[in-house]
Amino acid sequence: MPDPTTPPQDSVGGDPSGRPVGHAGARVEVVERPAPSGGTAVALLVLLLFFGLIALGIVLIALADADDSPGLGGLGVLLLVVSLFVPSGVTVISPGQTKVVQLFGRYLGTIRRTGLVATVPLTTKKKVSVRVRNFETSELKVNDADGNPVNIACIVVWQVTDTARATFAVEDYEGFVKVQSESALRHVAMSHPYDDADAGERSLRGATDLVSGEIASEVAARVVIAGVEVIEARISNLAYAPEIAQAMLQRQQAGAIIAARERIVEGAVSMVEDALGRLERDGIVSLDDERRAAMVSNLLVVLCGESRATPVVNAGSLYS
Repeated sequence: MPDPTTPPQDSVGGDPSGRPVGHAGARVEVVERPAPSGGTAVALLVLLLFFGLIALGIVLIALADADDSPGLGGLGVLLLVVSLFVPSGVTVISPGQTKVVQLFGRYLGTIRRTGLVATVPLTTKKKVSVRVRNFETSELKVNDADGNPVNIACIVVWQVTDTARATFAVEDYEGFVKVQSESALRHVAMSHPYDDADAGERSLRGATDLVSGEIASEVAARVVIAGVEVIEARISNLAYAPEIAQAMLQRQQAGAIIAARERIVEGAVSMVEDALGRLERDGIVSLDDERRAAMVSNLLVVLCGESRATPVVNAGSLYS
């Protein structure tokens, strides 16, 4: 009897091995390959053939009318009809663009050469850009590893590397990249605290470069099925959510005040220690433990106090 806690193979969910979960064979397994094509010289020959067939067809039709020969007229019409399909194999490709070639629905290959190109006639050609592109995700509100809501967004730089997968493996590769980028960003943001990370832990604010690298790696793993390569991903916006921003600001201010006080006390103790040591070393005054403690207390109050100290002149003896 199967374990009821184990999900069936066709249940919704991810498979760490990368195999498709669902109906068998749902994933389109196709890779890019070069399509049969010729350069500018071949394309010009094809165009010359096109004009030659038209001219020959017109001449044959004219001769058929003059000689009253239906055979020549039929041959001329046939040449004109054939000439209509010849230029369908000629296309122009700009730098940074490719053409995915299909013949009656069958994938023939991809043309990456630029300029005037000739390929198989009667084919459909879809333009796919391989230029570097970038976009900024929408600002997402997620809970970090400590449960604090934060607003985060990132910029993803990407490029199509496999035009066949981009065309046939997914419905819309641009939308696919955007959705998967937001999903990866949300997952990485939930794995790290915003700030105050423990030892050996990375925070979103303190290790921005490392977190950006994690985002880029996770996005790349998610969009590889679409033939897309992620060049870079960078956090563009990072802040606490408005509902807790004021409380977190007060916490940061309190931390800054504590750090400043620690610095002041450390400096004050060092100054008092130097002052007492010099007084005793030079023999300026000799103090017992009680007066020594009183002087230390007074000096610390003066050095650590926020308000300006008002001196009091003692006109009597040291012990009065």
